[in-house]
Amino acid sequence: MTPRKFLLAASAFAAPLAVAHTAAAQPVSGFYAAIAGGYSIEDAQKEKNIVINNVLQPYEARLGLHNGYTGNFSAGYGFGNGFRLEIEGDYDENRFDEIKANGGDAAVHGEEQKYGTFVNGLFDFDLGLPYFYPYVGAGAGWQLGAYDNLQGGGIFIAKTKGTFAYQGIAGFAIPIAYVPGLSFTADYRFLSLIGSRKLGPDSASPQDELKAAHEFNNIVEGGLRYEFGAAPPLAPAPAPAPEPVSAPAPAPAKTYLVFFDWDKYSLTPRATAIIAQAASDSKTQNTTTISVSGYTDTSGTPDYNQGLSERRAKAVAAQLVTDGVSMSEIEIHAYGETHLLVPTGPGVREPQNRRVEIVLE
Repeated sequence: MTPRKFLLAASAFAAPLAVAHTAAAQPVSGFYAAIAGGYSIEDAQKEKNIVINNVLQPYEARLGLHNGYTGNFSAGYGFGNGFRLEIEGDYDENRFDEIKANGGDAAVHGEEQKYGTFVNGLFDFDLGLPYFYPYVGAGAGWQLGAYDNLQGGGIFIAKTKGTFAYQGIAGFAIPIAYVPGLSFTADYRFLSLIGSRKLGPDSASPQDELKAAHEFNNIVEGGLRYEFGAAPPLAPAPAPAPEPVSAPAPAPAKTYLVFFDWDKYSLTPRATAIIAQAASDSKTQNTTTISVSGYTDTSGTPDYNQGLSERRAKAVAAQLVTDGVSMSEIEIHAYGETHLLVPTGPGVREPQNRRVEIVLE
């Protein structure tokens, strides 16, 4: 199965588990842990510069390997703005197939095992789809390796030493509706070991040595990621109780909601249309004051959100004036990330909380 087919199949399998829009999981915010496993496709290894009894002898060979398996565990922290930082421990195993050297080839058996740690930096993309969050990343670390029971073709090497390694990552996460904070993940990784590794025997002369050049692994895997402290899905609001029949009450204040894109205070075409309607209605009703109140979600710092809510309120007030409302009739308020329309925890991007409320009083 190719990496592309694997990712498509994983997406089709996990799609029914996606959360509904009212329970949308935002990019990771806070501590999380993840586990994954999958398929390891390793390129042939290049071997050279054999040393026997401290004597360098010309030697070049290619070790072919079968596809194998891989697994990893990671723990990290999401900053709520898409960026994540994590520590990962991994294990890969591929069985040997054949060796080609000196114009000939021979069958070999045994396996190569690699394990170590990476420090990864990742970024989650918020596409506005509550059920699909693609991500990319890269990592650097140290990988230890071992040639286990490698036999055939006159090869004597049994164990190896570690080396620096790096990896690139591309994948996606799909939140699972039934467990808040839990997501299915699928990704592709390109893993490479840098520089030459010295290979040595278990029982042969300690002076014997061989060097393995670059190694490359293509990895496809699926797994689960759990975000600690994730907010549960919001329950639907109860239906309002019927009001008792009484004398006619004064007409209630009329409210209009104007929504904004994340970290923006510019007006969308839809927002401009709503403001125009509010301006028009203010001229036909007995309006004495127009209250304009700005709000944000919790994805930024409180001080930054306070300023952003004020900029949003002033942008709406300016458009009301453009639409014919006198500035003397407008009262501007800024509430930052307080008075959330949709209750959330800190560091959460919630579209309904990024708003300005226009109230005709």
